[in-house]
Amino acid sequence: MPYTTDQVNEFLSLLKKRFAANMHRHQGLEWSTVESRLHSSPEKLLSLLKMEETGGEPDVIYTDTFNQEIVFFDFSPESPKGRRSLCYDQLALDSRREHKPNHSAVGMAMEMGVELLTEEQYQLLQAVEPVDKKTSSWIATPDSIRTLGGALFGDNRFGRVFTYCNGAESYYSVRGFRASLKL
Repeated sequence: MPYTTDQVNEFLSLLKKRFAANMHRHQGLEWSTVESRLHSSPEKLLSLLKMEETGGEPDVIYTDTFNQEIVFFDFSPESPKGRRSLCYDQLALDSRREHKPNHSAVGMAMEMGVELLTEEQYQLLQAVEPVDKKTSSWIATPDSIRTLGGALFGDNRFGRVFTYCNGAESYYSVRGFRASLKL
């Protein structure tokens, strides 16, 4: 779905307000730097818009000075509502014979132009702001686990961040995925 100039400008205004209200997430970074990069990467801006539309509340978490990238994560308090009830990947979706979910986390992320958070990124997000206190989120799973049929997910319970493994074909109404986007 194409976006109008007004929709894009409204979204940029929202991102700017979120950025200014949460400077603890990205200390030392100026909005003008982020905005300039967004204007020069319209495909990334559209991916961020998709993160927002699905409930992710994206914001900058850090700047990768080595690769010269600005990194966005989903900061919604709970797993994004528009990305829940998904199995892990296409292989898991194909393996379900009945009661298939509508999509997979990996497939949806690819369509959005984003990536699932890694376990390390999920820990970083939780260190900045505790999230997923009532929900859980699929996270990128190493091949060594995925080839055995499993997939990783995380949550925050009892003041602690947990990483678990579940069958990749499973899906729950309270499990979605969190994304990252490098700009």
